[in-house]
Amino acid sequence: MKNIAKRVFDIEIESLTHVAGLLDDAFDAAITTILGSSGKTIVTGIGKSGLIGKKIAATLASTGTPSFYMHPAEAFHGDLGMISEHDVVLLISYSGESDEVLKLIPFLKWHNNIIIGITGNPASTIAKNSHHHLNVKITREACPLELAPTSSTTAMLVMGDALAIALMEARNFKHEDFARFHPGGSLGRKLLTKVKDVMRTDNLPYIDKNASFTDLLMRMSAGRLGMVMVGNSAGIQGIVTDGDLRRALLKNSDTTALRIADIMTTSPIIIGSDELMSNAEQLMIDKKITTLLVGNAEERTVEGVYQIYNQ
Repeated sequence: MKNIAKRVFDIEIESLTHVAGLLDDAFDAAITTILGSSGKTIVTGIGKSGLIGKKIAATLASTGTPSFYMHPAEAFHGDLGMISEHDVVLLISYSGESDEVLKLIPFLKWHNNIIIGITGNPASTIAKNSHHHLNVKITREACPLELAPTSSTTAMLVMGDALAIALMEARNFKHEDFARFHPGGSLGRKLLTKVKDVMRTDNLPYIDKNASFTDLLMRMSAGRLGMVMVGNSAGIQGIVTDGDLRRALLKNSDTTALRIADIMTTSPIIIGSDELMSNAEQLMIDKKITTLLVGNAEERTVEGVYQIYNQ
């Protein structure tokens, strides 16, 4: 079974390599057309091509190109009304002769829509009626019967991805833009959420610099943050982390001789509460720390604590 799987991978990779070699100026023209359009990019196809079309439309929409999928059969029962004269229409059919898709062409021409065709046959009806044709002619299907669409649908999918990524880069689409379209995902949460939305503000562990080592241990344990802040809410002189404690004990096992002022970090990093969660986490990664104080760095006041492993 593993050998069969490897054969499928090899055949589909072979076809993708072949299709990559077929890329020509039509791809550039298609990108220029979509970028210059004031409308949407409508994707349509039937059967397996339709399923690929749904994914292409979803990828375009999530990466900065307004797009949706239109079922070609439903189009003749009212959905043609969704198409405006400014829309670009992407017709997908490997044969280039899918009847349901062909029926759309007269309307699209009458409506003056720009047509981009994705087919495996440059001589097909769809290719000939497209303003820009993207050739996805494969070497062979991975199906041993040469019947089930396999390499062909993969090639169409990758061509759609190529369009989406080229458009992303042309639009200078950034992480923040992606996050706005994916607010429910982990990336969206990190890129849109601010530190003040997730920081801990209750029972923050403060301690006086003259407190005993026992008091330090008890306050750190009660705070459950693996650290204590030396000072109070009006201002801090530093912090003591559990790492600071371990290093101090390795140097001096006599806890009665340990003074908080000697083991604390006097220049802890303090960030503003309006800082994005993504920036805070990148700062912790760069500094190789797991805790950030949130507040005013100049006044050394703290209003909360943010820890990367609590998210």
